Amino acid sequence: MPQQNSYLHSARKTIQLEAQAVKDLLDLLDHNFSASCDAILSCKGRVIVTGMGKSGHIGNKIAATLASTGTPAFFVHPGEASHGDMGMITTADVVLALSNSGEGAEIKAILPLIKRMDIPLISITSYPNSTIAKMADFNLNTGVQTEACPLNLAPTSSTTAQLAIGDALALALLDAKGFNAQDFAFSHPGGQLGRKLLLKVEDVMHKGEFIPKVESNTLLTTALLEVTKKRLGMTTVTDDQGALIGIFTDGDLRRALDSDIDLKTTTIDRVMTKSTTVIEANALAAQALLLMQNNGIGQLVIVDQQRRPIGALNMQDLLNAGVL
Repeated sequence: MPQQNSYLHSARKTIQLEAQAVKDLLDLLDHNFSASCDAILSCKGRVIVTGMGKSGHIGNKIAATLASTGTPAFFVHPGEASHGDMGMITTADVVLALSNSGEGAEIKAILPLIKRMDIPLISITSYPNSTIAKMADFNLNTGVQTEACPLNLAPTSSTTAQLAIGDALALALLDAKGFNAQDFAFSHPGGQLGRKLLLKVEDVMHKGEFIPKVESNTLLTTALLEVTKKRLGMTTVTDDQGALIGIFTDGDLRRALDSDIDLKTTTIDRVMTKSTTVIEANALAAQALLLMQNNGIGQLVIVDQQRRPIGALNMQDLLNAGVL
């Protein structure tokens, strides 16, 4: 138990110190942050993020966050930059350099080249009087003098502050650009949000010969064969012009059986559901899901402007597509 208390004490102290480092940033933000945002917004190329060691790992994350929120960016390792990767940086870019001490040798080695290219250089350091901070056009001061590490050696509070500054930059730029959920989805087509905002009904619906369809004068027994064959738990019912006039589902069948009808002589128009919920093909699949949930139905018919069935889907289709 004493050992466990020691663990908890250490954990709480670490979190408290790192939280304080982030809180202190509120008073350190100044015109350099605004100027950095302006420089990135006016950039015709990309944001090149660089950093060594733990700062490099944070830089990688910042680059990924920028890229996914509408600001093209990627990470360049400063050591590799001295051995050919400087060719990845163009005169249309902006460089964002992370170094807690502001004296990282690998970054200092490529600073003359960056300055020679005459492109904006933004630094994130804890020491405004350091070499990298002074050579930067704009320095974002994290102000971390003491790490959460009890030895004051392992980058902890400093990297947490760097990450917070990077997120602040990304989201300030997101707001300035009017970047919305639709834009975010295009950067994340494989995620759940992407599927909800990009996937349309026409992408998941059954089409052509796979649409269950019978005419209004079709015998119930024949309609049941169509329901079974198309395996959607229903069939659409159309008039002689091909327009939708109803739908027949498993629920309609149960109700029909309860009324003691003659399956062999009854036509489908006598037992179908006439009030049918429909949707258009260009609607979002997420809209189809909401429509089905709100109406308590398991199938949905997709119609054209003349109300002719051009597709059909059920809840399983949306589940398979990852919308549900």
